[in-house]
Amino acid sequence: MVGRLVTVQVGKFAVAGVVALAVVGLGTSIASRRVGQREAVSDARTTTLAKAQGLVEPALEDGILTGSHDARARLDAMKGDVLDSALVRVKVWDAGGTIVYSDEPRLIGTTYELGDDQQASITTGRIEAEVSDLSKPENRFERPYGKLLEVYLPIRTPSGTPLLFEAYYRYSLVSDNGSRLWRSFAPIALGALMLLQLVQIPLAWSLARRLRQRLQEREVLLERALQASEVERRQIASDLHDGVVQDLAGVAYSLSAATRSGNGTGPDPALVDQSAEAVRASIRALRSLVVDIYPPDFGEEPLDAALGDLVERARTRGLQAELDVTAAADPIPDHAARLVYRVAQEGIRNAVNHSGAGRVRVALRTAGDRATVEVVDDGRGFDEAEAKERAAAGHVGLRALSGLLGDNGGTLDIHSVPGEGTTLRAEVPW
Repeated sequence: MVGRLVTVQVGKFAVAGVVALAVVGLGTSIASRRVGQREAVSDARTTTLAKAQGLVEPALEDGILTGSHDARARLDAMKGDVLDSALVRVKVWDAGGTIVYSDEPRLIGTTYELGDDQQASITTGRIEAEVSDLSKPENRFERPYGKLLEVYLPIRTPSGTPLLFEAYYRYSLVSDNGSRLWRSFAPIALGALMLLQLVQIPLAWSLARRLRQRLQEREVLLERALQASEVERRQIASDLHDGVVQDLAGVAYSLSAATRSGNGTGPDPALVDQSAEAVRASIRALRSLVVDIYPPDFGEEPLDAALGDLVERARTRGLQAELDVTAAADPIPDHAARLVYRVAQEGIRNAVNHSGAGRVRVALRTAGDRATVEVVDDGRGFDEAEAKERAAAGHVGLRALSGLLGDNGGTLDIHSVPGEGTTLRAEVPW
């Protein structure tokens, strides 16, 4: 389920990357075309300026204003150098709107109203460019060429009379320049984006795998927590049933026997004393169970005192219990203290309930940022086969403890030989 979820998420990431690539590619295409068109218009301005001032203006004569055939002939001689595959029409206007020269002879001598931009160009000397309005009558002979770019700028006759030079370029060359720029730029831009996408997909897959591992670890931790909770509840129920419940049942029988054995003046004092002691023992056992259910707060109670309570509980169950914390001089953080306590608790519990031990010893040592706790008993011990049988029967306390230590960077070593007792040794870092 988790693996399928990871695959789906990585697939979504890849699809989103492809969509982003398409969007960026489209945006880059539009931007490149616009840049290319601006460059083409700029090139048209530069070309017009060069031809107007380098070819046409030097060939102008004042006679062009009066319709001199010689003046027109000089300009006609320049047409081959001025016109090309891109520049298809030229016109020369005077300030009154009369076309004094054009490569289209039918336009020469005709008068039309100059636009504001054209008048401003003659006055200020600016170079202007715009798409030609082919619906105007002065542009009727350019209509077969389709969409055109119109560039105009002022020139002067030898006597200083201002004229307007107007050049018409095929607009398809402008758009082709934008496409050409896009075609040259696209492989670099899209290639870089695709490479980025190819690099990101493995990274996304790696991150997804890590997420899957974290989810699996979380599931394991949850399972261990539930397992540990189940073990605790089973152990407490067993302790109540086999310990306090049996003791109180014995007290009840003893009190009944004391009542029956009385000589008429009251219960037998010896039996009452035995019952009272049994009740006190049951109270101590219940207090020990309370400690199991609600571990001590190591912010308020020292670890050695809490371990002493565990050892005392073993003594109440008939074991010779010993606690050695003389080598634990360094302070232990709360989270490490809780792990040490759990190890000691589980070791003593196994010694009391399962090993048949007569002695148990708990030793705690600290060195630097690490604590070592050992629980040693002289019980009957067990082998690997018996450990597996106990785990199959639901006794998974040691396995849950090992997992808890491992999750916190610690280790748990168990050494047991049938007939020679058991040693639990745990290292707890912080």
